[in-house]
Amino acid sequence: MPTNFGEQLLEQPLTLASLALDLKADGRLSGRDLERVRNASVGSIHPLVYLAEQKLDDLSRSGEVLNMDALLAWLGDKSGQGVYEIDPLKINLGAITDVMSKAFALRHRILAVEVAEDTVVIASCDPFIRAWESNLEHVLRKSIRRVLADPREIARHTAEFYTMAGSVRGARGAGRSEGVATTNNLEAMLELGSMKEPDANDQHIVNIVDWLLQYAFEQRASDIHIEPRREVANVRFRIDGVLYSVYELPQQVGAAVTSRIKILGRMDVAEKRRPQDGRLKTRTPEGNEVELRLATLPTAFGEKLVMRIFDPDVLQKSFGELGLADRDLENWQGMTNAGNGIVLVTGPTGSGKTTTLYSTLRKLATSEVNVCTIEDPIEMIEGAFNQMQVNHNIDLDFSSGVRALMRQDPDIIMVGEIRDLETANMAVQAALTGHLVISTLHTNDSPSSISRLLELGVPSYLIKATVRGIMSQRLVRILCDQCKELIPLDQAAWKELTQPWKAEPPAKMAKPVGCKACRATGYLGRQGIYEVLVNSRAVQEQITAHIDTAAIRDIAMKEGMRTLRLSGASRVARGETTIEEVMRVAPTLDL
Repeated sequence: MPTNFGEQLLEQPLTLASLALDLKADGRLSGRDLERVRNASVGSIHPLVYLAEQKLDDLSRSGEVLNMDALLAWLGDKSGQGVYEIDPLKINLGAITDVMSKAFALRHRILAVEVAEDTVVIASCDPFIRAWESNLEHVLRKSIRRVLADPREIARHTAEFYTMAGSVRGARGAGRSEGVATTNNLEAMLELGSMKEPDANDQHIVNIVDWLLQYAFEQRASDIHIEPRREVANVRFRIDGVLYSVYELPQQVGAAVTSRIKILGRMDVAEKRRPQDGRLKTRTPEGNEVELRLATLPTAFGEKLVMRIFDPDVLQKSFGELGLADRDLENWQGMTNAGNGIVLVTGPTGSGKTTTLYSTLRKLATSEVNVCTIEDPIEMIEGAFNQMQVNHNIDLDFSSGVRALMRQDPDIIMVGEIRDLETANMAVQAALTGHLVISTLHTNDSPSSISRLLELGVPSYLIKATVRGIMSQRLVRILCDQCKELIPLDQAAWKELTQPWKAEPPAKMAKPVGCKACRATGYLGRQGIYEVLVNSRAVQEQITAHIDTAAIRDIAMKEGMRTLRLSGASRVARGETTIEEVMRVAPTLDL
């Protein structure tokens, strides 16, 4: 048997002995570890997986071990093949599963990962096995480019991708078989649009829904979008605030998937002409219970469905984990612990307002107080609150809901959103009678929220008397600690971010790179940037019918408030995010 890759015979699979000997020859493995592993019995386990699991010392890197990444990089150099990270978000499942059969892929432990017009990229874990290449090139009439990948990832994704593709084909076949009675010409049937939607309870549809949900949990998605188009239904995930295309389902299969999810959410499956809301509970692959809020929308090509995923663990996060700290946290806690008055959170949809409200209420909801909420809809069920949902069919809106809650002896009231004068007046009355009211507004920053209340018709003297403070927030993506790199500060970009104020520039700033941990995005998770305006006596003096929000902002900043961009700039200075990310989410102020 050859002892190094220079003598490696064509078509010889990797063995534990040959790998160990060549690692020893290259100064990567000690003699003691060589003797320990060279004659070990690995059974069906791939030798690369066995070596990686032993966590042997890497003699070429002090303090490091021969993990899978190190082994693949070393083997890639030896074989002249690049190392490939399989990212399901970047793979066209339909295209790659058409390249070869599942049996062929499993037999040779290979997987197509990219398909172009004249080239196919094939990932393998045995770089010297080439018998299948010529046959596959002949069938595909395309050239093949070989890459190396983790054997565990190849095995896992082969099973997942082919199972998903098989379910889609099976569901599509079920829809076709139902339409055969009308015509035997499939092309004509498709042109006439008479191909029937598969049964929502068909096992193939059930499998597709299960895969989509589990895949979304694995990818840390916050939302799942199923969007019908003329011939396909696009499936997209929102991850860290950015939408990624995941799969293109045939249009009829997409409609059946939507119907299946509507059944699970106890929605009216037959009603497709009007928007509907629902919710369902399921479990993650780890066994944790997760709740999803469902919303449908009739569009030109069918029902669009959005599933918002609510992770109960989010409610357990501390304010520090949410990004609220130091002076901002002190001011926020001072406002919400006042016992009475109105506290507002502002920002666009998806800026983390709900998480901030629920996290705050959980801290306030002790056994000594009665916390009641009126929401549209109830986003997360929480046992410590008394939650009520808006129902316009019976004229139960925010204002009438607050009126009803006032008769429930509440200490703290959370109003989902102040949208009109009637709701604002009810919030003011509740605050004047000794209750703490926490609510949201859709405004760009904190000072403009006062202007918004005046525009709704709330008298300035009542705003002065009841509003304790306002917090505006946004979510920025946080750089991955494992791969971010420090680079010299871009002075022009820093100036644009912080103008017209002066902020001490850091010597360095971090940039995203991309690695396995962050799925090559360079970012991992999101945290908040905040602008906390305390309604101090000096601010109150500026609240008049002819309000000057710029003057309020200047006074608040003299008292310690930071704008959203300055809050983001502090995160840039700490190497937590980028200037581009802060400027993407934080508004430009009209000064």
